[in-house]
Amino acid sequence: MFELTGKSALVTGAGSGIGASVAHAYARAGAAVLVTDVDGDAAAAVAAEITAAGGSAKSAALDVRDGEAAAAAAEQAASLNDGTLNILVNNAGAIAPAMFPNLEEEDFRRIVDIHLVGSFVCSKAVLPYLPTDGSGRIINVTSAAGLVGTIGQANYGAAKAGIIGLTKSLARELAKKQVTVNALAPLAATKMTENIRSNEKLAAKTLARIPLGRWAEPDEISASFVFFASDGAAYITGQVLPVDGGTVI
Repeated sequence: MFELTGKSALVTGAGSGIGASVAHAYARAGAAVLVTDVDGDAAAAVAAEITAAGGSAKSAALDVRDGEAAAAAAEQAASLNDGTLNILVNNAGAIAPAMFPNLEEEDFRRIVDIHLVGSFVCSKAVLPYLPTDGSGRIINVTSAAGLVGTIGQANYGAAKAGIIGLTKSLARELAKKQVTVNALAPLAATKMTENIRSNEKLAAKTLARIPLGRWAEPDEISASFVFFASDGAAYITGQVLPVDGGTVI
C-alpha cells in the first residue's frame, strides 16, 4: 500500500534537509525522482546519492519563483514516467528572521514569494502532467508558524499560513480530477532551524514547547511524505498534518 513503484515525483528544495530525505525515501519506495533545488550542485549531489544506492533520480536547478523553470522541471519529471508526474512536493523554503519593527518589506516579499508564490507556480506547472486515476498528489510544506504564529518571523508565518489556504482551496478544485492536495507541518533539525538550535536560550524555549522534548531528524519526517504520496492516502485531501513532536497540540 505504501510503495511508489511505477510513480514519478518532483521534490523542490531537495538539495538538503527534509527535501533531500524525502527524495531518498521516495526512491527507496520505488519512485523515479527529480531532485530540484535553487542550488543545482546540491540537487545533483542528492540525485547521485540516490542513484548510487540503486534508486532512480535526476536533478535540476530550480528557483521555484520562476514559472518557465518550473514548467521545464515539470516536463523533465514527467519524462521519467512516460509523460506522467504523480507527485509534487512543494518543499523549497528560506527564512529571514527579524522582529516586526525591523522587518524589511523586501524580506517580507521574498519569503512569501519563495514559500507561497513558489508553491503556486510549481503546482500550476505540474497540473498538465498529473494523472486523473487517483494517484495524483500535491504535497505542500507548511509549519507550526502557519498554524499558531511565531515571534520574529512574521514573513515566514504569513507565507506558511497562506500555504494552508492554498492547500485547502486546491484540494477542493482538484478533487474533480481525483488529485489530492495535503500539507505537512514538520519540525526537524535542518539548516533552516540551525539559528534556533545554536542559540542556547531559543533552543531551550523551543524544546520546552515540544512535548516529545527533542528535534526530529529529517529521516523521521520523510515517512509521512511517503504516506501522503501513497495509495494509502488516496481518500485524504485538504488536510494539514503536524509532524512536530506535539508542538501544536
